Amino acid sequence: MSVPSSPQPRRANIGRIVAASLVGTTIEWYDFFLYGSAAALVFNTLFFPSSDPLVGTLLAFLTYAVGFAARPLGGIVFGHYGDKVGRKKLLVLSLLLMGGATFAMGLLPTHATIGVGAPILLTVLRLVQGFALGGEWGGAILIVSEHGGDKSRGFWASWPQAGAPGGNLLATGVLALLAAVQSDEAFLAWGWRVPFLLSGVLVMIGLWIRISVEESPVFLDAQRKAAEEAEEAARAAGTAAKGGAPAVKEEAPVVQVFRKSWREVLVAIGTRFGENVSYYILTAFVLVYVTVHLELPKSDALNAVLIGSAVHFVTIPMWGALSDRLGRRPVTQIGAIGMVGWAFAFFALLDTESFPVIAVAVTVGLLFHGAMYGPQAAFISEMFDTKVRYSGASMGSQLASIIGGALAPLIAVELLKDYDSSLPVSLYLSAAALVTVVTVWVAKETRGRDLTRDGLVGSHPAPTGDPGGAVETRAPGGSRTESARSVKDSARLGG
Repeated sequence: MSVPSSPQPRRANIGRIVAASLVGTTIEWYDFFLYGSAAALVFNTLFFPSSDPLVGTLLAFLTYAVGFAARPLGGIVFGHYGDKVGRKKLLVLSLLLMGGATFAMGLLPTHATIGVGAPILLTVLRLVQGFALGGEWGGAILIVSEHGGDKSRGFWASWPQAGAPGGNLLATGVLALLAAVQSDEAFLAWGWRVPFLLSGVLVMIGLWIRISVEESPVFLDAQRKAAEEAEEAARAAGTAAKGGAPAVKEEAPVVQVFRKSWREVLVAIGTRFGENVSYYILTAFVLVYVTVHLELPKSDALNAVLIGSAVHFVTIPMWGALSDRLGRRPVTQIGAIGMVGWAFAFFALLDTESFPVIAVAVTVGLLFHGAMYGPQAAFISEMFDTKVRYSGASMGSQLASIIGGALAPLIAVELLKDYDSSLPVSLYLSAAALVTVVTVWVAKETRGRDLTRDGLVGSHPAPTGDPGGAVETRAPGGSRTESARSVKDSARLGG
């Protein structure tokens, strides 16, 4: 039986695929970071009134953390159906859920109006946000990774990653603009609702673009092969016993992930841990530190994050492209090792209370973060086989979000509150980055993996004769060339 060629990336389509993923992730991260900024600047007084500003902020960040708790559940549900029915449908659903919850937040009554019901409703909507985002990340990076070729996957897959600073840039920019043109009283009274209501318009734009995305060719190819194998198995069973034999029910993707790929899940968690902790300290906790601890205008903190996010957005694809040349591990290590040291310089620069210096502190921190974050989409995608890739990537990333990103602002605020010093926060941030250093040090390199083949046989550059980085065409029955290359790869890695 002739084995079809591996799906080739269609270069005319990759730009549209990237654009659709980037627009969608930007909108979803806009919703997500809008909540984080509001938790630091607004929700602590409107929904969690307290005589102690840090206590109110801590309670607001608790609802921020609740959203992270829902993300693994979203990763399981979206990952299961994404591995079963495809990436595209789940991406549309995640966008609608996330945007709808954010829009509804803009309509919520405050604690002064309905009392304890206000924070309860806010928490419920936050759970919906977290559930949707839990499925968004895996789908967005996979549909790009599986459309692009092996040679330049790091570059293409890093663009959806740029949606994080893009969304943060948009959310912070809107808040900074409102803070600049409104008095504090007007902003607290109604101005804070505008960015949340704006999400409804952004979702409609994102939905229109995302619907145009084609399904992943790698997924479609794997689905077709699975159907052919099932048909052959049924035919063989029918030959062995009259009337046929009942089909063997395949395990759910998430079960397969934890049974066969639990090591890859742990590597994904460790890889994301330092990146996750550092990002939320650099972009969310910094708002608290500058406005509450240093008692500087909130515009200083917002504008510093705004500048840093703009640089971050531009440089993430550069780090992704560099990982196509050097490998995922070396580039990630640049960021993780840099963050270990920058954790101490960061707060020392903030303590100068000079806006230009604060902006430099945030920007350099986000540059180190980008070195971890840019290659991450390709790195984690390449760890898992196609039939469990959505589930595996989602679970690894979202479990890291719970123990990393969810707790980072809470731990940082509590450390600042207890010690009235940034040193414990610096030690926490440095230790988190060190976890990523060690994890990536022991991980296998994945650059150049053929996503249509099961098992990480080895890391190797894509064939130079294929400008798109696509995999070789398989001859009928499996070519001698491919078999020899597999043996060579296995021998080189000791496989």
